[in-house]
Amino acid sequence: MADMLRIHPVVLCGGSGTRLWPLSRALYPKQLLALASERTLFQDAVLRTADGDRFAPPIVVGNEEHRFLLTEQLREIGVQPDALVVEPVGRNTAPAAAVAALLLSRDGADAQMLLMPADHVIRDPQAFRDAVARALGASRAGRLVSFGIAPTCPHTGYGYIHAGRALADFPGCHPITRFVEKPDAATTEALVASGEYLWNSGIFLFSAARYLAELERREPAIVEACRRALATAKRDLSFLRLGVEAFTASPSNSIDYAVMEHAVGSVVVPVRMGWSDVGSWSALWEISTKDGTGNATQGSVVAVDVANSLLRSDGPAIAAVGLRDVVLVATKDAVLAVSRSRAEDVREVVDQLRARGGVEHVSHTVVHRPWGSYETTDHGHRFRVKRLVVNPGQKLSLQMHHHRAEHWVVVQGTAKVERDGETILLAENESAYIPIGTRHRLENPGRIPLYLVEVQTGAYLEEDDIVRFDDVYGR
Repeated sequence: MADMLRIHPVVLCGGSGTRLWPLSRALYPKQLLALASERTLFQDAVLRTADGDRFAPPIVVGNEEHRFLLTEQLREIGVQPDALVVEPVGRNTAPAAAVAALLLSRDGADAQMLLMPADHVIRDPQAFRDAVARALGASRAGRLVSFGIAPTCPHTGYGYIHAGRALADFPGCHPITRFVEKPDAATTEALVASGEYLWNSGIFLFSAARYLAELERREPAIVEACRRALATAKRDLSFLRLGVEAFTASPSNSIDYAVMEHAVGSVVVPVRMGWSDVGSWSALWEISTKDGTGNATQGSVVAVDVANSLLRSDGPAIAAVGLRDVVLVATKDAVLAVSRSRAEDVREVVDQLRARGGVEHVSHTVVHRPWGSYETTDHGHRFRVKRLVVNPGQKLSLQMHHHRAEHWVVVQGTAKVERDGETILLAENESAYIPIGTRHRLENPGRIPLYLVEVQTGAYLEEDDIVRFDDVYGR
């Protein structure tokens, strides 16, 4: 139910962050990574509005494939969302915001919505909250509010907003007179030099009713598709699953293109809050802590005569000698080397990986599941070795394999194994064998994570050789 007194944060968690490959992957994108603090970008976004006096619990809109990761990250920071909406497909920000607006409008209230991407960095969250407070009067008066960032350089990767003279009725707010979407280098330099343009942060504040009215005027098909998607939505555990057919039929469009660039009376609030969309490795280098030679390093790194570079390893040790202005990133299964000036072009690498049918752009070696995770540590002809981590109180589906047998060895914790109706408990250093065609389930009944080594043997060892009979996660 909408709260008329408090602002309703809506955290948008779509996007794959292809320009931060190999750290960001389709199944584990940048918003779920800890890039700028000990928390993930998504967690930091949620906690920016954790003030219960001014802000209601958030509505989170995310991808179906990320739903359990979002739930776990919310649990880690102790936040219970108002709703966790699952999109069956990505349709950009305008439909996602429409779903949230429709949810908040169900009881007839005209709630104030604060739209925030989950993958941005804001170094000064108090400055952000102060800017929201300045914008609230205009939003309550029916204005659509954007938040603009004073440019620090002529950046061609951002959209620009021309801000008019400050409004007397709404201190701190300026009328928007023009949008410029990602201009070329020459135009960007002119816009920044004028001192009249701001970066478009992609953060918005407006009433649910005003947004829906503007969207219905410009893109009625989006509103209709979102209404049908909510009408056919299903509750699944803690998720609200939008109707697949209805939401898929929605046109894909952004809030900027669908609404903001056409709305009469929209305003922008300039704010200095240490903002970055972390849209590339170069952007991450800019906001990172650096040493005396301008290097930002993380992990096992040796740098000799290296300057103004980002060096990061989440896997093997990396060594660099005599380099300037580069990005060198290593994960367990991939290495990226790119000039900082070409960091925006990493998406082309992802496109080529996708075209050749590889998996390096999709997932890391560690694959997350609602019950925990697994990592393939070795594989060859007719065998595969995995390390499994099952979280406390979680269990895998009751399942069977047609083509493979499995051997489980408990390394830490206690395993509860169901095998063709028989239930056994395994302690550390004990093992179980699951023959081909056997119904089985693995569970962690303990209070600490369960670590196992799984050895698969057989003619076919891919993940689609699973027949599920029962699954608490609804898969």
